[in-house]
Parts: sequence; structure tokens; C-alpha cells
Amino acid sequence: MANTRSAKKAARQAVRRTEVNKARRSRVRSYVRKVEEAIAKGDRAAASAALKEAQPELMRGARKKVIHKNAAARKVSRLTKRVKSMSG
Repeated sequence: MANTRSAKKAARQAVRRTEVNKARRSRVRSYVRKVEEAIAKGDRAAASAALKEAQPELMRGARKKVIHKNAAARKVSRLTKRVKSMSG
């Protein structure tokens, strides 16, 4: 347990920050899931639209250091590749 005032404050901030980061990570995952569901259905238009919404969300997550920037770039790249390879 924290003893000093500054350590107690740091502990409080860490709790708050964890909650914010959890929400951000969840939001990113939701957008990625929407793209993957559209790909699974075979709906290229919906997948493309979902990807357009997911890409800035992924990059925002990377900017806020919720996910690593290379991981975000990799996800965008792989999702884009999957959407482009869809027929129709």
C-alpha cells in the first residue's frame, strides 16, 4: 500500500487511467469486430464502411498509447487487405 501523499495520488490516478484505457480498448475492439463481422457476412460495402470507421479509431488508440502504434498499423493493414480481397 502507498504510504506517501504522492504515492497515494499516483495510485488514484492509475485507477482512473485504467478505467479510461479499458473503455478506449473496448471501443477499438468493437470497431474491429464490426469490420470482421461484415467480412464474415461477405458484404463488401458494409465491410468497407466499417473499415473507414475503424481505421481512425485504431489510430486514436495508438496515439493514446492504448495499443502499440505498430499493432494498430498492422491491424489496419490486415483488415484492408481482407476487405480488398473480398469478391463483389
